[in-house]
Amino acid sequence: MKKPKEKKACAWRKKRLAREWLLPIFWLYIFWSECVVRATTNRPFWANGLIVTALFSLVAALIVYGLCSVFPKRVNRVIEHICVFGLLLFYISQTIYYYKFHCFYNFYSMGNGGQIVEFWRIILKALWVKAVPLLLLLLPAIALTVFGCVFEEPRLRHWYCRLSALVLAVCLHFGVIALLPLFGMESSVSAYHVYYDTNDLQQGAYHIGLLPSFRLDIHRWLFGFDGGRLSEPERPEEPEATEAAPENTESVPAEPETTQPEPIIDTSPNVLDIDFAARAQEETDETLAMLDQYFSERTPTNKNEKTGMFAGCNLIQITAEGFSYLAIDPELTPTLYKLQTQGFNFTNFYTAYWGVSTSDGEYVALTGTIPKSGTWSMSDTQDNAMPLTMAQQLKRLGYSAQAYHDHTATYYHRDKSHPNLGYVFKALGRGLEVEEQWPESDVEMIDLTTEDYVNQEPFHTYYMTVSGHLEYSFDGNCIAAKNRELVEELPYSEAVQAYLACQIELDRALELLLQRLEEAGVLENTVIVLTADHYPYGLTNEQISELAGHEIDPRFELYRNACIIYKEGMTPETVDWPCSSLDLLPTLSNLFGLEFDSRLYMGHDVFSEAEPLIIFSDRSWLTEKGSFYSSDETVTSFTEQPLSKDMVRYYNQKVADKFLVSQWILEKDYWRTIFGDNLPPEE
Repeated sequence: MKKPKEKKACAWRKKRLAREWLLPIFWLYIFWSECVVRATTNRPFWANGLIVTALFSLVAALIVYGLCSVFPKRVNRVIEHICVFGLLLFYISQTIYYYKFHCFYNFYSMGNGGQIVEFWRIILKALWVKAVPLLLLLLPAIALTVFGCVFEEPRLRHWYCRLSALVLAVCLHFGVIALLPLFGMESSVSAYHVYYDTNDLQQGAYHIGLLPSFRLDIHRWLFGFDGGRLSEPERPEEPEATEAAPENTESVPAEPETTQPEPIIDTSPNVLDIDFAARAQEETDETLAMLDQYFSERTPTNKNEKTGMFAGCNLIQITAEGFSYLAIDPELTPTLYKLQTQGFNFTNFYTAYWGVSTSDGEYVALTGTIPKSGTWSMSDTQDNAMPLTMAQQLKRLGYSAQAYHDHTATYYHRDKSHPNLGYVFKALGRGLEVEEQWPESDVEMIDLTTEDYVNQEPFHTYYMTVSGHLEYSFDGNCIAAKNRELVEELPYSEAVQAYLACQIELDRALELLLQRLEEAGVLENTVIVLTADHYPYGLTNEQISELAGHEIDPRFELYRNACIIYKEGMTPETVDWPCSSLDLLPTLSNLFGLEFDSRLYMGHDVFSEAEPLIIFSDRSWLTEKGSFYSSDETVTSFTEQPLSKDMVRYYNQKVADKFLVSQWILEKDYWRTIFGDNLPPEE
């Protein structure tokens, strides 16, 4: 009688041991999925982040294994299938989304995911282009489902035994968190800082893994995230630069003194009468008090020789979809070439790529602040006071303000955000009857809208174009097909040809715009400003390099772009120092001679003496003296004097503060606390 019992016990052990093999299999499945998704991005694959990702993958595997062990057998099998295919759907959808937007979707975007259905053709193409990584994600899930039945399930008698995997997951989770400082703390986007101080899903996916980063994003969306505290750093002392000996030491006769006195230029600070220090003392809300203190310590920029250069002029501002300076050509896009070379020609301008693609690109250009991660910042402004936009500032001077977009009015909730920015907003489905196709025509948008405002001087008009949108091909892009004959003889691949065909549509729209302004007699009194929302990520880096004629550096050069500020008859001028879209709003405010407070913007007037600082979404930065690439913490000096560690820390903290301040401005409706509801009435 003892023998059969021994055999039964032995069989029970084998079944129990076999079931426990599910834990390492779940771990390998999750870590494998993380690696596949990681390999589809443009970041280095081998780095410290891979180790942290492996550890957090084990935490997730323990949770899945625990959930599949605490209930009766049939329920556990259902939970197992739900977990496996839920994870599969998560990783596949993120891979497809990354193919289209070059970033991962966050929890907020997932709730608004219905809008991406408009791009179903691109989704179908992604399934083909990303077939290999998608298959690599799919096969383990299928195998686990098919062969999962071979793992017999023992019923553990005690409840605490069945919960042991979940308890171990919690212990391991906090253990991994305790180890994060070992993987570096210098960079503001190290694994430690990503976990505690930032809410950046893109950086999180790289440093700690996509699944744990998404879990953090959900937690912060539900319970809020203050992002830490401000720490306005003191600039370290720099060693004095040694002056080079003059090449020619011969005496040069002094030029005769001119009798004509130089004009006196007002160089007073561009500030408003706001006592931030007093506000900080009186404020009871800790976050608002920190904001007041931060702005009280900022150095304003001064008025300069460009102040009021365009005072009283009309303003047409354009955010051009997927635009790049590489598309400017004297023969292919002559109007763009004219506007660039006969106005302010910015040769060192950058357009950073933010997490919510076009919407965040608009947000930076129109608000002068950095988008908040984990949400749609522009959409979130719809109930905030927005007195610093060009529309609101110019309307206080009697300007009319219209905004147009030739795609769906509700996309990114522009129908709610843009009227709150100060515009009378028209788009497809809301007062703008352009032909519905993909993408719509910028030429048609200009043709249908100029009559609205050319006879309403002074006017301010804003356009968000769409003709330059991906997908860059001749069979799925109406605009590319329309202009195909103009580019098919160019020595480029089809995708690059299609991209240029889309930019020709923008060029012809601008040509028509200039014609309409001239016919109305207002061209010489109208300033045209054009920037991109982001670089053309619908092209691969190799295709962009093909267009550039050399291999593009993906760290910074990829984001180099053009900024056009043009007025008929102005003296052309080259601006060769670093500047970015974040600087656009304070620069325009100064050029139009507006009364504004330069301390309130995260960028600065590019014609002031403020030090250039270009900020990228991954918290990399670039100045005239050097750059810092956050992913691998590479420091590059542009001078003979290397950047010291103290200087790098100074800029890292300065950049981190700007991200945090921008977040709080949005969350706290900070402009309302300063200016109240004293805004122009809606038209």
